[in-house]
Amino acid sequence: MSGAADTDEKKAQIAEVLLPVAVDTTYSYLVPPALRLAPGDSVKVPLGAREAFGVVWAIESPDRGPSGPQLGAPEGARSDLAGNLKTIVARYDRPPLPANLRALVDWVARWTLAPRGMALRMATRAAEGAGPDTPRLGYRLTGRAPARVTPARARVIAAAEGGLTFAKAALAQAAGCSASVIDALVDEATLEAIALAAAPVVPPLDPHFDAPRLEPQQRAAADELTQAVAAGGYHPFLLEGVTGAGKTEVYFEAVASALRSGGQALVLMPEIALTAQFLERFATRFGARPAEWHSGVALRRRARVWRGVATGEVKVVVGARSALFLPFSKLRLIVVDEEHEGAYKQEDGVAYHARDMAVVRARIEDATIVLASATPSIETRVNAEQGRYAHLRLTARAGARPMPDIAAIDMRIEGAERGRWIAPRLAAAIGAAMARGEQALLFLNRRGYAPLTLCRTCGHRFRCKNCDAWLVEHRFRNTLVCHHCGHVERRPRICPECESEDQLVACGPGVERLAEETANLFPNARTLVLSSDLLGGPARLRRELEDIANGVFDIVIGTQLVAKGHNFPLLTLVGVIDADSGLGSGDPRAAERTFQLLNQVTGRAGRGDTPGRALLQTWQKEHPVIRALLSGDAEQFYAQETNLRRRAGLPPFGRLAALIVAAKDAGAAEAHARALARAAHCLPPTDRYRVAPAGGLPEPDEIIVLGPAEAPIALVRGRHRFRLLVKAPRRADLQGFLRAMIAAAPKERGGVRVAVDVDPQSFW
Repeated sequence: MSGAADTDEKKAQIAEVLLPVAVDTTYSYLVPPALRLAPGDSVKVPLGAREAFGVVWAIESPDRGPSGPQLGAPEGARSDLAGNLKTIVARYDRPPLPANLRALVDWVARWTLAPRGMALRMATRAAEGAGPDTPRLGYRLTGRAPARVTPARARVIAAAEGGLTFAKAALAQAAGCSASVIDALVDEATLEAIALAAAPVVPPLDPHFDAPRLEPQQRAAADELTQAVAAGGYHPFLLEGVTGAGKTEVYFEAVASALRSGGQALVLMPEIALTAQFLERFATRFGARPAEWHSGVALRRRARVWRGVATGEVKVVVGARSALFLPFSKLRLIVVDEEHEGAYKQEDGVAYHARDMAVVRARIEDATIVLASATPSIETRVNAEQGRYAHLRLTARAGARPMPDIAAIDMRIEGAERGRWIAPRLAAAIGAAMARGEQALLFLNRRGYAPLTLCRTCGHRFRCKNCDAWLVEHRFRNTLVCHHCGHVERRPRICPECESEDQLVACGPGVERLAEETANLFPNARTLVLSSDLLGGPARLRRELEDIANGVFDIVIGTQLVAKGHNFPLLTLVGVIDADSGLGSGDPRAAERTFQLLNQVTGRAGRGDTPGRALLQTWQKEHPVIRALLSGDAEQFYAQETNLRRRAGLPPFGRLAALIVAAKDAGAAEAHARALARAAHCLPPTDRYRVAPAGGLPEPDEIIVLGPAEAPIALVRGRHRFRLLVKAPRRADLQGFLRAMIAAAPKERGGVRVAVDVDPQSFW
């Protein structure tokens, strides 16, 4: 037996390693005899002339052959495989990537057609800095006197008396000296440094800390969720409730159930701005805050959270869409708050929708998932109607508070004066609200001062030099900005085309222009502008949201940043400046998104003790979206929109994919896009898909390829863009068709790049 064991130990092992780069396959490496590896381990491997980070995807024996490309081994060289492979350099001291997360990486890559390495990168980016925690040191007296006692040293010794251990900074502050004095006393052995236990990533959470008194509808919904979490297994829910119904309190009970069972929970939120009030409410319920995960969290802090999630120390994470790829070890619950939000779709790099991938991860993990919204997406609603999701409803506001009264201001009849944007009736309502000591919110989903600047003499329009887009004036900063590529230039006084002086005029309103008009109408009002492009970052935004909740401001002017999830008790009036702005695009979801956005923003009114009202300035009072908002009949709106989608074969009754071909040369981009279309129409039918002939009438079970055509914004960041749209029945293998289409087309050359977006959410 000993000889057999020795033989087994000497057998070479091959590790299939996936690297977080734009490749779809694993690379084969030889495992050193002294290194014991398992799938999920993080390793350092040679890659060309450098060393790279990777994750072990599988361990194999040489006689089976590698599943990925060999580095340094000729094709087919199986007899002496070990000698042809490069060797793994080392294993990193960090928790392994769990099998369920590796399965999610594979699933996301297959669904989105992204390279597996890029999907892995989303799961391991923070792991790059997730080394062992820096040791924490404490300092205490040894009883040995220093050779020389200065006043500063005497103060340190006095402060450290009593046998207690102090952090260096705390001891220096107590003694009123610099840290160098403490270091000198350590050198003389008057003080000794001892290792302290690592501080917890987050304080412990108590599921019993402050259990709420829920209303009957809330309690019934919470009971269903808690029972599902306690039972274990995959349980999807749609939690639909009007604004102010207390959905958060309901799914908090599901979080408590996960904690009681020793599991972990993930709460996804669409915006960093939503986390501030949410964290306070969470701490009130559970006695401490959860771990945060978003771009505003420092890299080192994210690395600690990543490791804490992997080890199970971190029980609850609240974060943006990227938190979906954290290495949870015992995930029992996923909550997708405001599940309808477009911010859950990532369009750069790996184009995935976090809501849909959250459902996939819940199924892989055998976890409960809750999709929460006052205005669910039609896709989620249809899934609930068809029985795929359990449907929980909260039909009234908590505390018997009434829903806001919504009325329209027909701008054709009672519009604003020329050069103004606030109608007289809305201005009067703002003044009345201020007189009562209440707050008003003016909503305009347009950043900056004006969307267009032109010359009155020659008509010159300021456009971005890199994009097919107008430059937006930001008067607060005296700049013209492209909101697509970030190009900035100073706003001139002289027209660059005709050299006329002081003839430049701003066209249309943005939130800055609205603030200017508000200051003229209400000079004594305390006004705040909230927009994502204002300086200060998440910290400033949190302070300002807290100030609004505390009544520091009378009038708040904001973009969609203020439309969702916030609770401002003193806010009783919402004025929507341009209720029609989202209805004119060619986006098939335009009506749905406008309804959701306006429903959310009007829902900010009347969440305190005073009833609220909302006024919608509109030029299309008869539009179905406006009628649905005024009547409060959301069911009729959803029924109409769902029927339109069904008849058109659009999601969720059909499937879409966009291919965006981009190149610095417009001709090259167009030529490659046309080659893709030709390749698609030449594909033979299979049992998984059939392609409709070009220019012919499609059959119901055929895939339709539309385009190519110039994208609505044809030039972005100096690259010309052409789009193809693929429309497929639900039963078709859309991903298989896309792979075959791309494989049959010419290879990308000359800077041409093709981006694939399965289930696109935007069409620009």
